[in-house]
Amino acid sequence: MGYLDNSSITVDAILTKKGRELLSKGEFNITQFALSDDEIDYSLYNINHPDGSQYAGQAIENMPILEAFPDELNMMRHKLITLNRGSVKIPIIANVTDQTMTMNIPQIITPSTSYMDGQNNTSNFESGYSITIADRRLFTELIGANGNVVTSDTYSDTTAVSAIAKGTSFTLKPTNSDSLFGTNNSITTTATIEGLDTGARISISITINKV
Repeated sequence: MGYLDNSSITVDAILTKKGRELLSKGEFNITQFALSDDEIDYSLYNINHPDGSQYAGQAIENMPILEAFPDELNMMRHKLITLNRGSVKIPIIANVTDQTMTMNIPQIITPSTSYMDGQNNTSNFESGYSITIADRRLFTELIGANGNVVTSDTYSDTTAVSAIAKGTSFTLKPTNSDSLFGTNNSITTTATIEGLDTGARISISITINKV
């Protein structure tokens, strides 16, 4: 990890293996993007700057900018979202905590969104969520359900890549093989859940105990 020169406008990006493949074929096309302010410390905004109010944000503007790095737990954690004027709360993912699972026993995760409208309401629901499992080797099945619409993916290969599903609830079935555990009694990965409407997100750990 390093810092970028913030004296000029810089675009710094990392392409995945699939992205590089599409780029080589001339088929690379960005259709969506997100913005974040991970590096910003807003407490540095000084309305009493000795040189005048026009310099109130000078310290923030001079802060170093992190270069891109492929770590979903530390990069793009504070995404910018659009809320209605008068909002007093930022939407957050609720009803989701770190998970402890047992081999071959499915477990259901049903997230909800608090303060979805930017007010004090605590029981709002989005049209759906996405869940990203960091290491799909630890699961034999990932099911995203939205009403009667069910998307199910089954994994049998040993490639250490992520897996994504969308829905209003998710069923995760841990592996029935202990080959990845080695001498450990448990193994841990991460999952990131994001609201499709608000962009609210949360990252949790998933620990699978060996039987």
